[in-house]
Amino acid sequence: MALDLMALPSVPHLFEAQARHYGAKPFLWAKRQGAWVSLSWQAVAQEVLYLAKALQVLGIEAGDRVMLVSESRPEWFIADMAIMTIGAISVPAYVTNTPADHAHVLNDSGARLVIVSTPQLTERMLKAALSARHNPKIVAIEPLTLDQNLGIELMRWQDAIDLGQAAGEHSFPDLVRADTACLIYTSGTGGVPKGVMLSHGALLHNVEGARVLLESLGLEDEVFLSFLPLSHSYEHTAGLLFPMGIGAQIYFCEGVEKLSDNMIEASPTIMTAVPRLYETLRGRILRGVEKAGGLKQRLFMKALDLGIRNYEKPESLSLFEKLGNALLERLVRDKVRARFGGRLKALVSGGAPLNYDVGLFFTALGLRILQGYGQTEAAPVISCNTPLLPKLHTVGPPIVNTEVRIAEDGEILVRGEQVMQGY
Repeated sequence: MALDLMALPSVPHLFEAQARHYGAKPFLWAKRQGAWVSLSWQAVAQEVLYLAKALQVLGIEAGDRVMLVSESRPEWFIADMAIMTIGAISVPAYVTNTPADHAHVLNDSGARLVIVSTPQLTERMLKAALSARHNPKIVAIEPLTLDQNLGIELMRWQDAIDLGQAAGEHSFPDLVRADTACLIYTSGTGGVPKGVMLSHGALLHNVEGARVLLESLGLEDEVFLSFLPLSHSYEHTAGLLFPMGIGAQIYFCEGVEKLSDNMIEASPTIMTAVPRLYETLRGRILRGVEKAGGLKQRLFMKALDLGIRNYEKPESLSLFEKLGNALLERLVRDKVRARFGGRLKALVSGGAPLNYDVGLFFTALGLRILQGYGQTEAAPVISCNTPLLPKLHTVGPPIVNTEVRIAEDGEILVRGEQVMQGY
């Protein structure tokens, strides 16, 4: 379903439209007792509604900040969308944060409520809450074992959902694109993390930019495997909001140790990651090839060599080498693609510069890799290579409705709706 994202007033408006359109189709996937289990669009929309109403009953109002501390899972999306739905501001935080880190975010953002997932993370958050300048309410996604009264109001996730379900009539604010949607904390070049204020318009601008950029791939029935922390602006936009915006399914990866298995199981069509992951995957592939040895290793290295030459100097291939390269497409590259699920249209790299040799490795093996550039302060996408003409040594052209200029001192200047508020 094609929506005019630049005309929508907010991220929740986009989700509501998608949920109505896709209804009972699967949307969010997670492993439960060893098996993948999905939540439909309408089921997720119902949970978002109940949690949004519960937040209002708990006293959260438009403009209030709500902290979100959780690993990647369906409840992350539900919480994020419920917070935005009532006009509050989502404040994602890393699960690796120490109690002191959490206390800083609590104090700096003034968050009145925290949604946290596991008992271990809840315990860490309680330490932070007790040392913060104010005591926020806490909603725990997983059951707690704490018996003592710590002076902080605790509520189970299911109890919050039940509270929202039992609530009467509700009224959500009329959001506009200029309203702040989230605070993403980033350390930047140094010092304590600072909250970047991103509007609904900034996030929608990025979603539309990514859609236009990738539409040549034929965006339909897409599947994403979400791997990076959702508290990072890159994954929040490219791995969560963008898939939602194009009606894609999202599988939440079990963790780095299960990434290879999850890729085969989920068969993603688009995957976003950072250069470090691609470096790790290249190392794993090369070690596996070396271990196999013999004919497999020789065929692989020949496919790699011809693939590199075909990208860098296609005119250097003789007719015999072109025929051999086409044969290796079936003998080698199809098998490599199968290890990534067999349906990948593109790998997207961001968050840091991609080493040219790493990009060339995947390109030579028949996996399209697109390097982009951005900053948290730009929600975060500024530019990215296009699928039809990827240039591995560049970060591609600016996304739609974005202006980029290089100042005399070399500073990169960016203008567009995606630029943070208060800049």
